[in-house]
Amino acid sequence: MMSSINYDERIPNNVDLSSDRRLQKALERWQPAFLDWWQSVGPQVFKNNDIFLRTAISTDPGGWAQFGHVKMPDYRWGIFLADPEKDRRIACGEDAGKPVWNEVPGEYRNMLKRIIVVQADTEPASVEQQRWLADCAPSMMDARNLFQVNVEEGRHLWAMVYLLQAYFGRDGRDEADELLARRSGDDDKPRILDAFNQPCTDWLTFFSFAMFTDRDGKYQLGSLAESAFDPLSRTCRFMLTEEAHHLSVGEMGLERVMRRACQLMQQDSNQDARALGGVDLPTIQKWINHWYGYSLDLFGAEVSTNAADYFASGIKGRWRESKDYDDHNCLGTTRVVPTVEDGMLIDKDYELRNCMNEELRDSYAKDCHRVLRKWNRAVRDEGITDFEFSLPSTRFFRRQGQYANHHFDRDGKLIDQATWDAKKDDWLPTDDDRAYVQSLMTPVHEQGKVANWIAAPRRGINGKPFDFEYVRR
Repeated sequence: MMSSINYDERIPNNVDLSSDRRLQKALERWQPAFLDWWQSVGPQVFKNNDIFLRTAISTDPGGWAQFGHVKMPDYRWGIFLADPEKDRRIACGEDAGKPVWNEVPGEYRNMLKRIIVVQADTEPASVEQQRWLADCAPSMMDARNLFQVNVEEGRHLWAMVYLLQAYFGRDGRDEADELLARRSGDDDKPRILDAFNQPCTDWLTFFSFAMFTDRDGKYQLGSLAESAFDPLSRTCRFMLTEEAHHLSVGEMGLERVMRRACQLMQQDSNQDARALGGVDLPTIQKWINHWYGYSLDLFGAEVSTNAADYFASGIKGRWRESKDYDDHNCLGTTRVVPTVEDGMLIDKDYELRNCMNEELRDSYAKDCHRVLRKWNRAVRDEGITDFEFSLPSTRFFRRQGQYANHHFDRDGKLIDQATWDAKKDDWLPTDDDRAYVQSLMTPVHEQGKVANWIAAPRRGINGKPFDFEYVRR
């Protein structure tokens, strides 16, 4: 296995694909269907323009990408795995400490296939959700960032399809075809996870999605990077390298909206950012509440026998399982999960293995709180000292797990239906809020210009200035 990538083949790869003619032919048969999918439901704006994109040339973290202008349909999607770790051992579960697997054990075949399919389904889904978004881009650099996220989600789909076709035979090939048949938001064949069926027609939603939902992806990939199935681990380790940019697009995008709101507040006698065409801070908070809750659902139920099975088998670990934990077996250990019983929220002990979704959700929440502290520093830097962003309780606005059939306020207090109905418009985006935000989405497609409702970025891409020609027109 080499960290460098072979671009001489029809499908770029670093897995010596040409040595397995059967697999190579299967993937080459899938490739035209992928390109048809990209043309039909991938980015529909600037789809044939030259875009300043990065392309992986190596899986070596020290210098893995190069930048250049390329038309998106000509992007070289391929199969890239991180180099194997010598003498790598299973990180957790019943077989912790034993050598990792390079083939799929029969007893875990269905379990592994399901995990890979669910992860794979998220990759094309977000591309479909965002396919028209560049039509109202607030700047050409933002459009370029969107396209970079899109092409890399397409590459992540390739990474998962390789695993399906290489290790799961006919079933894997059928699943690969289904990944191109489902559609985000489709009534008959929707994507698997609800967050990936939601519309994304404005950039406040896109930045929130990239910040919160893509961050869930970071932690899911991190848990799979601990997998006993080494090809999956190596696939996810390199995907995490690419995923970091996606998170920064959301994190910095929202910060720029916040900074501009603060600037407009100080220009208005009533400190009303909306009066001057901005997105006011309380509205941004509503988007945070919504997408944080939606993304928390993606971790699964708080108490889950499936999660226990994934951990016990070694297929999924916790975030940084190998580095941050001493007990990799977790038998005979419990943790508290607040649980609703008889109309009351009580602390209840559960076996730790059954709470692995909650363990991963805790790591995610900690990371989100870190970003909130950064945003609040930015707000203070802009001269606003009487407003702070906050994250709601992990019980707030949940549609999956044991809190889904109950209502909670932002602090996690159990409330009744009447209280929820009276307060929900203060906490979550209303139809009027969405209409207002949508009204701001007028395109700024002039090089070096930016929409009024968002601050210009402080730096460009790969050392280029903001007014660089990121999209050639």
